[in-house]
Amino acid sequence: MKNYKQVKTELLKDPKIKQAYDNLEPEFALAEQIIKKRLELGMTQSQLAKKIGTKQSAVARLESGSYNPSMAFLQKTAQALNANLQIKIS
Repeated sequence: MKNYKQVKTELLKDPKIKQAYDNLEPEFALAEQIIKKRLELGMTQSQLAKKIGTKQSAVARLESGSYNPSMAFLQKTAQALNANLQIKIS
């Protein structure tokens, strides 16, 4: 039985899959940063949701990378995490 890394490596050999994966990189990077900051603060998804004024399921969607949040939601999230929201185009 193959593990996750083996399957991922195999799938990413396909140029179409690799392109789709690369296109999602910003969403995954954002989700990773939010999760990391939340865990550094020792917060659960429910606690973060309460500080933002939303439901835990919204935080779960944000952290999964399957949700396209508004700028306002991202700003609320950053504030709840005692962080600054920075957006760059480089």
